[in-house]
Amino acid sequence: MPTPRSIPAILLAATLIGLTAGRPQPAAPATDATLALLTTRGKAPAAALLSRTQPEPPPGARTLRHQASPVSVQRSAQPNSAAPNPRPYLHFARTGPSVSRADHFRVGSITKTFIATVVLQLAAEHRLSLSDPVEHHLPGLVHGPGVHGRTITLRALLTHTSGLYDFTAVTKGTAPVTPALAVRTALVHQASPKRRWTYSNTNYVVLGMVIEQVTGNSYATEAEHRILRPLHLTGTSFPGARTTLPSPHGRAFTSGGRDVTALDPRVAGAAGELISTLADLNRFYAALLSGRLLPAPLLREMLNTRPAHGRYGMGLYPRTLPCGTTVWGHNGRIVGSYVRTAATRDGRRVVTFRVNTDKTADPALESSLLAAEFCPRTP
Repeated sequence: MPTPRSIPAILLAATLIGLTAGRPQPAAPATDATLALLTTRGKAPAAALLSRTQPEPPPGARTLRHQASPVSVQRSAQPNSAAPNPRPYLHFARTGPSVSRADHFRVGSITKTFIATVVLQLAAEHRLSLSDPVEHHLPGLVHGPGVHGRTITLRALLTHTSGLYDFTAVTKGTAPVTPALAVRTALVHQASPKRRWTYSNTNYVVLGMVIEQVTGNSYATEAEHRILRPLHLTGTSFPGARTTLPSPHGRAFTSGGRDVTALDPRVAGAAGELISTLADLNRFYAALLSGRLLPAPLLREMLNTRPAHGRYGMGLYPRTLPCGTTVWGHNGRIVGSYVRTAATRDGRRVVTFRVNTDKTADPALESSLLAAEFCPRTP
C-alpha cells in the first residue's frame, strides 16, 4: 500500500505516462520504403534494418567515455532530455518472412573493424607499432613472388596496401582453411604493386595472427576482452569452427536459393567470421566513432584514408552520399548474408541493414537506402 509521501510521486508518474502516450510517434523514416525494395527489386528473401540516433546531451552535461551505455528501448521513443546521457532513438523495420530484430547472423567483413580496433588498442599500449614489419612479429610467414614480410608493415595490412593476394579469390569463400594455409594460398600468386590499394582478406588473416603473437591470446579472446564485454555486446561472438548460429536466428540463402544457414566460419577467419545482431553492430560503431574505444590520435589514424588513396582507412571506409554527407562504416558479405553498417563521423547516428542472402539483384539499392537514412528530406 502506498505511503502518503509516495502518493504525489505516483500521481506525477501517471501524469507523465499519460502525456507520453498522447504524444504522436515519429513518422516512419524514408528507409522503410527503400528497405522493402530489397525484397522486391533486389529479390532478397528478407531484409531488416535498425537505426540508432543519439541525441545531443543537455548543455553542460558531462559525457561519459570508455563505458558502454545500455540500450533498452524497443521502439522509437522520446528520450529523457533531462538525463546527462539521453537514450537513443531506435527504429526497426523488416520485410520478408523469418527475420526479426533479435536475430543472430554472419557479418562477414565487418569483422575487420573489430580486428583493426584491437590492433590499434595494442598500438596505444605500445605493444606494437603500426610501422612494424610483419617479419618482426611473424618471421618467415610472408615470403612469396614479389612480396616479403620485411617490407610489409602492419599499417599496410590495415589499409589493404600490402599487395598480398586475396586467398578467397581461390577458395571462393567456401573452403575452410587455417590462417597459415590462407597465407600460403595467397603467396602462390603474384602480389599487387606496393602502395596500391587492393582489398585482400589475407591482410586481416595475418593481423589476426599478429594479435595472437603479441598477446598470447587468439584475436577472438582479445576482442571479447577489449570490445564485446565492455560494450555488453551479448549477441556478438567469434564462432571459431562452430557451424551453427546462436538462437534466435533465421535462415540464410545463396543468391541461387540454396540454404546455407550452417556454415564453417573458417572460410573467412579473422577477415570475416564474426556473428552479431543489428543492435550490437550499431552500438559498436557508435562507441568506436565517438571515441570510447581508441585514443583520439589513433582514431584519427584509423580514419586516415591517404595511404589507400581515399578508398579505405583501417577497418573502416568513407562513403560520400549524393547530399554531400560522408558516412563511415563497413560492409560484410559471406555465403548467405550481406550486412552494411554506416555512421556519422561522431557516431551519433548509425544504421545497420541486412539481407539473408549474399547478393541482391540491384546493388544500387544500398546507396538509396543510405541516402534515405542520412540525407535531409525536403518538405
